[in-house]
Amino acid sequence: MSKVWLITGSARGLGLHIARAVLEAGDRLVATARNPDRLTPLRAEFGNRVATFALDVADPTAAQAAVDFAADTFGRLDVLVNNAGFGHFAPFEQTDPDHFRAQVETNFFGVVNMTRAVLPVMRLQRSGHIINISSVGGRMTGPGMAAYQSAKWAVSGFSEIIAKETRHLGIKAVSVEPGGMRTEWGQIARGDAPRLMEDYAPAMGAMKAALEKVVGNEIGDPDKIAGIILDLAERSDVPEHLLLGSDAVELLKKAEEGRRKEAETWESVSRSTDCGNADLSFLKYI
Repeated sequence: MSKVWLITGSARGLGLHIARAVLEAGDRLVATARNPDRLTPLRAEFGNRVATFALDVADPTAAQAAVDFAADTFGRLDVLVNNAGFGHFAPFEQTDPDHFRAQVETNFFGVVNMTRAVLPVMRLQRSGHIINISSVGGRMTGPGMAAYQSAKWAVSGFSEIIAKETRHLGIKAVSVEPGGMRTEWGQIARGDAPRLMEDYAPAMGAMKAALEKVVGNEIGDPDKIAGIILDLAERSDVPEHLLLGSDAVELLKKAEEGRRKEAETWESVSRSTDCGNADLSFLKYI
């Protein structure tokens, strides 16, 4: 039986690749974008198997309306892909407060809003997949991405909690955490970077050089990633986190090793704050 999908940010980048993969597989789709006119080519190519909806995921009312539209149009909703998002490269001090908040609102609260709207539908169905497009930047950090990576850390953690809360209801939630992909994301992220303050050059220089080297030569193939997303929606054994791309794997290994060494170095200090009668038996319930 064909599935019904709702994908946020369907007009370009990874969202468009996923949308095309879904429709080419014969499934039905509610494709969303802030400007639904950009979705017209999908409608022209795939006809009534795709419906379009104007959506700003940062607006909770609009998020609810999008889910209601999907359920009313196709009678059910099997897969939600929380894909909408954007990032910009700049030191935190040089990031406009409104711009910082806008990134967090879209990248994190957009996921929260859509998930809140879809859970009642999937709970009543006793089935559904929530696929959250996070980033390896939701598991490690680099200078210059404070707003984007803070939001993606929140997405990865939120997704893991939702997976634990809803598994028994037949709902599968997964945080997909890719490295770089050959979309326009990297070009946009560095496109309007402010002139770097000299004081931040030592911290930002290496990351800036890495971005300049990798943009346009990213490891991740968005069509292959879209294929993985399609496969996840067919599985009952989805992981809570799924890294995609060799760069994502290597970056996380490096970050986790650094955290492990730091934790071991400071373990005695960490344990020194226990009460004298500390009892850890409660941990078996977590």
